[in-house]
Amino acid sequence: MNNVKLGNPAVVGLGGFGLSTILLQLHNLGLCGLGPVLAVGFAFGGIAQLCAGLLEHKNGNNFGFAAFSAYGSFWISIGIVWMLNHFGIYKSSGTDVGYFLIGYTFFTLILWFASLFIHGAMATTFSILMVGFILLDLGHFGFPIMNIAAAYVLIACALAAWYMMGAIIINDVAGKTILKVGKPWIAPAK
Repeated sequence: MNNVKLGNPAVVGLGGFGLSTILLQLHNLGLCGLGPVLAVGFAFGGIAQLCAGLLEHKNGNNFGFAAFSAYGSFWISIGIVWMLNHFGIYKSSGTDVGYFLIGYTFFTLILWFASLFIHGAMATTFSILMVGFILLDLGHFGFPIMNIAAAYVLIACALAAWYMMGAIIINDVAGKTILKVGKPWIAPAK
């Protein structure tokens, strides 16, 4: 029997989600060009997060599998949209991107509800993410100021994801709970 301890793929997924999200929001606030966002979005937010999702599947974690695979695919997809726009192959309007975001908003709603049964840090992260997606939806359908509000909300979301990443890593190496993640907001059935 093999008793080798395996790493938790969530640290890579949360790390990729957090960094890509922060960079995109810095871009949306006019503080960063799109180049670094595209590069990190493809590599860390996209490919690495997608790999984390596939490893969560191997671990039997449906939530992690769905979340990391879907948001990894989000980063790859939005990167393709930006490249198609840049090269004039297919121009997506703000409302085109808005419909893409609405699809992810509904997907996030399902994960948000599931997150309530996991722990407080997960529920907090997904609650903030849900608000961020709703603001982006509004921003892409006629209320562009909401994109600025979304940027600040989503930076908070990314930091919440990094908190969970930090809790997994630090608690593991410390051999005890240093960073707490809290109890589920809704107690799961026993």
